[in-house]
Amino acid sequence: MSLREHLQRYIPSREQIFGNRWLVWLSPWLHDPKLWHWSRRGVALGVALGVFFGLLVPIAQIPLTVTAAIVMRANVPVAAASTLITNPITFAPIYYGAYRLGAWVTGEEVPVTSADKLSAQKIGAVEDDANLWQRFIGLGKPLLVGLSITATLIGFCTYGLISLIWRWRTLFKRRGRMHL
Repeated sequence: MSLREHLQRYIPSREQIFGNRWLVWLSPWLHDPKLWHWSRRGVALGVALGVFFGLLVPIAQIPLTVTAAIVMRANVPVAAASTLITNPITFAPIYYGAYRLGAWVTGEEVPVTSADKLSAQKIGAVEDDANLWQRFIGLGKPLLVGLSITATLIGFCTYGLISLIWRWRTLFKRRGRMHL
């Protein structure tokens, strides 16, 4: 089984994308064959867009990614599948790392929360709910800055890496045919 066949098992089909209720409004633009073609540029751009929106936007990742893929003429199924970089397993470490990066860049203090402090707090108290809300709002700027930096850098890196791997495989296949 080739790498392409292996990857296509995990990538949504044309029918799945057309049948998605969140993407119905995009169906007039999804008929372009270039959006479904496996080319170096289309796949690399699709992965980069999927990773970018998967990291940056916590909700409605696939509709935003498919819209960007249509506008930029990227491979739509690859773009939709690449948004799954953030899932229930990877969400917390990615967002924690992005928050730490954003706090470092903005120079804001990272609040220290120990297990002792958490056990000492009363969970049901009104002031604790307000305190939790204030801490959540305090995450905003560092988290947004960190996610923006992370999504942009990893998006560019994945585009370059996919393009490089695609080019390397193409050269390797050509050399193999030339020696026959």
